[in-house]
Amino acid sequence: MSDIIRRDPRAEWIARNRLHPLHAAMQPAQHSWMGPNGIIRKNLHGIGFIGPNGIKRIDRSGAQQGGAVKRSATVEVQLPLHQVPAPAFYISVVPDMVGGRLSSHDRDLLGLAHQLAGEDGAVLAVVFGEHKESAFATAGVDRLLVLEGEAFSGYAPEQRVQGLRAVDNQFNPRHWLLPDSRSGGGELGRRFTAALGERPATRVWQVKDQECIGRAGAGLQDLARPLARLILAAAECAEPVSETRHEALPVELSTTVARSLSRIEDLGAVAVDPAAIPMAEAEFIFSGGNGVKDWALFHETAAALGATEGASRVAVDDGFMARDRQVGASGTWVTARVYVAVGISGAIQHLQGIGACDKVVAINLDPGCDMIKRADLSVIGESAEILQALIAAVEAYRNDAKRDAA
Repeated sequence: MSDIIRRDPRAEWIARNRLHPLHAAMQPAQHSWMGPNGIIRKNLHGIGFIGPNGIKRIDRSGAQQGGAVKRSATVEVQLPLHQVPAPAFYISVVPDMVGGRLSSHDRDLLGLAHQLAGEDGAVLAVVFGEHKESAFATAGVDRLLVLEGEAFSGYAPEQRVQGLRAVDNQFNPRHWLLPDSRSGGGELGRRFTAALGERPATRVWQVKDQECIGRAGAGLQDLARPLARLILAAAECAEPVSETRHEALPVELSTTVARSLSRIEDLGAVAVDPAAIPMAEAEFIFSGGNGVKDWALFHETAAALGATEGASRVAVDDGFMARDRQVGASGTWVTARVYVAVGISGAIQHLQGIGACDKVVAINLDPGCDMIKRADLSVIGESAEILQALIAAVEAYRNDAKRDAA
């Protein structure tokens, strides 16, 4: 196993959140403190470890403390398990699963479903096709139904509606929740409700007191209506599940979904120049800042990764990038699934602009800068060396893929 210390952002967040039920367990034991007269006091009973014969041992060489740090850095937080052996009803959720993984919008939707399910109901997630997600349990999924097959691959809204109707006939969910998004959930939800002949609640951002509150009037007004069976929810409709883990038990349909004669032909994905994608819609952003010294290498790396280029305000002011590439509160607010910050220290305006990004990767020389603290993955080192190694890794990966295909 590697001796590299890995950060656990979730454990760090729990250690900072005093209201979390596991907050006390994440606090380090205090072995020494300053007394009222200025003398350092030590708790000898709190230092040491229990040996194999049951006798407590104290290691004064300092190796024990180093080992304790490594162990604590890799400790996984074990959340309490929420089980529903015999659900009284189901709350069905159809996540977008962009890129085969749950997005932040999907997790908000599962949080809302968990509120509607309460203690007696179970959250049923319906996923189409193959996925790469391994955290359904911590996202709040009690039952997982995966509809696989060529019929559900690609853009097949009519076939997916048939699959949802089969789920509705078998499980009879109390509520259906779909994301009101441009990633497919908004269209699929409206097609599904039209097929059922029911009126959905759209653009819902809050469910309270048996009422759905949704946006209206170009987002300037709120529209309240009784709690609907089919809900198309907006982002941040509820807090995602964070204090429990769920079983995510697999379930299957008792009937086979017949293949429909689709009136829509999927011609596959269309290659798009990453530079032509607007910053607000980009899924993968490679952003540079004041720490980038070789901008030609930066552009080469972005092209190799197929990422949309971004920049900090300092890089834009210095003329290295165009103004429409600026990320931050004074530039463009981005919602990328992956945001790579190269040589960006992390000013407050920049951190505000990337607040909705799912995963942040920081490449920087300063291990104490704010961007490193915000990042999910940090690489400390000279940016030029890291970018060259990244290009080499991408080329090696593509060469291996070509050999395997041949």
